[in-house]
Amino acid sequence: MPKRNRTAQVIKDNKDRWIFTYADLITMLLIFFILMYVMSRVDEKRFEALIRSVQQTVGGGGDIVYDAGPTITEGTFDPMHAEVLIHGELMEMRELLEVKEKLEKYIAERGLQDQIIVTLEERGVVISFIGTALFPLGSDKMFKESEEIIIEIGKILTEIDNYIRIEGHTDNLPINTPRFPSNWELSSARALAVLHKLQKESGIDPRRLSATGYGEYRPVKPNDTEETRKYNRRVDLVVLRDDFDEIEPGDKIRMLETLKKSGE
Repeated sequence: MPKRNRTAQVIKDNKDRWIFTYADLITMLLIFFILMYVMSRVDEKRFEALIRSVQQTVGGGGDIVYDAGPTITEGTFDPMHAEVLIHGELMEMRELLEVKEKLEKYIAERGLQDQIIVTLEERGVVISFIGTALFPLGSDKMFKESEEIIIEIGKILTEIDNYIRIEGHTDNLPINTPRFPSNWELSSARALAVLHKLQKESGIDPRRLSATGYGEYRPVKPNDTEETRKYNRRVDLVVLRDDFDEIEPGDKIRMLETLKKSGE
């Protein structure tokens, strides 16, 4: 599967547009300082501090947080490599914001703002289906209309190649049935139901998908009223940032396959 072909695209006006202009400015400034380094051989440690400062500045806006990365040991610092890494992060940020905008547009057109919430977190774009947006209470059988929504959202997510993690959550109301002895089984079954729909109907590469169930143990609000419990009774689709690829098994094999295909 091809991996990361970042291209800058024209972004429609939205509340996050200022980030793109700011990111371009930071990139140009970074390239300027790299050229200055090449010409004047600035001390490596001082330039490393500059790179980290730029990374932290870019990552400090809003909910988007970027790690400064591992420590660069003396004698191994490559300024051009550092520029490529930061440029890749900026391109990824643009792609994630584009996906977030398309998802929000689709949700608004369908009038689903009370059922589906899209946020941009450090780990990536999170699409939360809350309450009974997908499933009846105590069931893992998806509503028919909800299946269509999942399929359409999945098609939007085929435009990028990031990993997607499906996370099932429940409220703290106990369940004990032959099919679901506890909320662990219910949350896991719901996550798997969404995963299969994305893979079979939306055409997302199964290597990009994973599912997990958290039961009642990852609430985002107190479980003290029905209104707050619906936010805990949710399924999250998490479009993971590239930084999180490092913790996914099989990446080295996938990278070799991509390199092999590119050489054919």
